[in-house]
Amino acid sequence: MKAFAELLDRLVYTPSRTGKLRLISDYFRATPDPDRGWALAALTDGLDFSLPVRRLVMELIERRVDPELFRLSRDYVGDTAETVALIWPQSETETLPPTLSEIVREIGASDRARLGSHLAAWLDALDASGRFALLKLLTGALRVGVSARLAKTALAGLGSRPVEDIEEVWHSLAPPYAELFAWLEGRGPRPEHRGGAAFRPVMLAHPLEAEDWRRLDLAEFAAEWKWDGIRVQVAASGGEVRLFTRTGEDIGRAFPDVLASFRSDVILDGELLIVREGIVQPFNALQQRLNRKTVTRRMLADYPAHIRFYDALSIDGADLRALPFLTRRRRLETWHAAVRPPRTDLSELIEAADKAALAALRDGARQAAIEGLMLKRRDSPYIAGRPKGHWFKWKRAPLTVDCVLMYAQRGSGKRSSFYSDFTFGLWRSSATGEDELVPVGKAYSGFTDAELLALDRFVRANTVERFGPVRAVTPALVFEIAFDAVQRSPRHKSGIALRFPRIARIRWDKPAREADRVSTLESYIEM
Repeated sequence: MKAFAELLDRLVYTPSRTGKLRLISDYFRATPDPDRGWALAALTDGLDFSLPVRRLVMELIERRVDPELFRLSRDYVGDTAETVALIWPQSETETLPPTLSEIVREIGASDRARLGSHLAAWLDALDASGRFALLKLLTGALRVGVSARLAKTALAGLGSRPVEDIEEVWHSLAPPYAELFAWLEGRGPRPEHRGGAAFRPVMLAHPLEAEDWRRLDLAEFAAEWKWDGIRVQVAASGGEVRLFTRTGEDIGRAFPDVLASFRSDVILDGELLIVREGIVQPFNALQQRLNRKTVTRRMLADYPAHIRFYDALSIDGADLRALPFLTRRRRLETWHAAVRPPRTDLSELIEAADKAALAALRDGARQAAIEGLMLKRRDSPYIAGRPKGHWFKWKRAPLTVDCVLMYAQRGSGKRSSFYSDFTFGLWRSSATGEDELVPVGKAYSGFTDAELLALDRFVRANTVERFGPVRAVTPALVFEIAFDAVQRSPRHKSGIALRFPRIARIRWDKPAREADRVSTLESYIEM
């Protein structure tokens, strides 16, 4: 556990991707099985502890620390796990700290009562860094700036293999991944998929830059719309059907209506959408279905799921990935016409006389509630990862609006000491006729480290009220917020929600009274 705690601590304070990869790779090389396998599971969200850990932690800390002292400390630190780790009284009895494997084993065998005693003993045996790592592990919120893909990339380095090789076998394995490590280190065979539907690593696109556009020969590329949903892969084999995100997360439980459409042996690539009466709904409608373990009949009826396919990796057991894009497309069209699975269709290919005509189509995409265009080389094979020059995404230009900072909250990880999560609002007339600010969104990206320091100073100097780790500030600072779309949302006080909001510019020069109004955003809804 000490080595895992040190890994997490160093990952938090290592901003570069290369640095994080080196730290994780070094940990995998130096740590024995099965501890490193459980660490890999933690980094890739493969551990799911269903016991009420948070409640147990609060019960334990209340017996050891004055509640008011803990509340004040939690308010200052901004993170419950970090606060408990720092404030937990040092035990007078020295005991050996637990290993990662011991923790996982005991949790699997413990009921709630036994887990409480185990947890207390572990916290007593660990130092502050170890306690913090333990609590983050148990709550499933590591927040160390490491994605599952990055962890797998570091793992692939053990055997000098591309990360796509890891993705090919990942879903046939389970923690602590002993056979995976054996394969990568040359001590065992490649793990084989054990039947059923399997995920295949997806092909990704590069943003279309000005130089790409200048050099692009339209005759070599096919164009299609870039739909505003989420990228999915349908894998069906041996009577099993699974729905994966582009990162390999299985989300099929939330979309039984889609899965019921498939009986063939296929692996297909497409976009998951909500389509009502033939019209693609805003992304906000899809969000009502995402991240749900169960869905009601009402939800199935109100938010009908739909997949718009644009590529085929395998049909009837034949691997098509080495074939040119247009050949795969024809195979997909033939299969779809023969099978006609409900709740699906094909993304149309777009014809344009020249680049000027194509640019005009892209510029008009917003009126059709479409993100932009995809450009795909006609002879491109399906290559896992993000190969340069094969696929391009050409998104429409973002919208912008000037908003006023209203609330700030401390971040997590290396930002836990700074106010870095910002809620902003726009003006509208209140019931009394006076102007009031109402929240319209939240952003925590788009600024430099130097700007973060300046924003943190502003928040601390202009706080007017505190709500735990959140501070309300004087409405005096304007953000230029960029976003992709806006839609109606009854869950927000303003009645609207932004798609992918981020801070484009900090308007230190602009008076807050000159910020935009809610009506400005409402005018974008039909765009």
